[in-house]
Amino acid sequence: MTDNKSVPENDNTPEDALTEEQLEAAADALLDGDAGEDAFGMDTYEELATENADLKDRLLRAMADTENLRKRAEREKAEATLYAATNFARDLLSVSDSMGKALEMMPDEARKNADEATRNLIEGIELTRRELLNSFQKHGIVEVNPMDEKFDPHYHQAMFEVPGSDKPNGTVVQVVQTGFKIGERILRPALVGIAKQAAPAKESSDDAK
Repeated sequence: MTDNKSVPENDNTPEDALTEEQLEAAADALLDGDAGEDAFGMDTYEELATENADLKDRLLRAMADTENLRKRAEREKAEATLYAATNFARDLLSVSDSMGKALEMMPDEARKNADEATRNLIEGIELTRRELLNSFQKHGIVEVNPMDEKFDPHYHQAMFEVPGSDKPNGTVVQVVQTGFKIGERILRPALVGIAKQAAPAKESSDDAK
């Protein structure tokens, strides 16, 4: 009589392979937190522990890289939104300057003696310029008026020096034209005059004796 049980022609299972019962016991030990060298053998356990630590390190690195990419994308998006109107804002600066100069052309005394229509016109120009500057601020555009500040070549442009001032050297003592910046970028540097102290006179050789 022929045995109906099928026998694989080629059994490639290694002689030292773990049996199904051993694998189940090892899995139970891992779930119970009691896995150790007795579950797989010392060499196998150490290999698994090393592989587990390596996979954990890779996972943490991948998570950190993903978080860094997310933050950089958010930062670049915010900067693109902020600086998108840079050229348009720079063009509007001349409008603000023109209104400021128009107001400066009317002295206080002349304004007091002006007729009602002229006073209303001046007040309208002041209100319009104020609204324009407020709109600038809403979009991160800030006026730079560095009076009495230390000269900063990143934000100021020196037009002349003012000798004999009681301010320290390099202090802004006159603002010819205010500047503007958007975020941390300069739209237009402030045009300024800076203090320059006279160098102390050197003693002559006769006076030194």
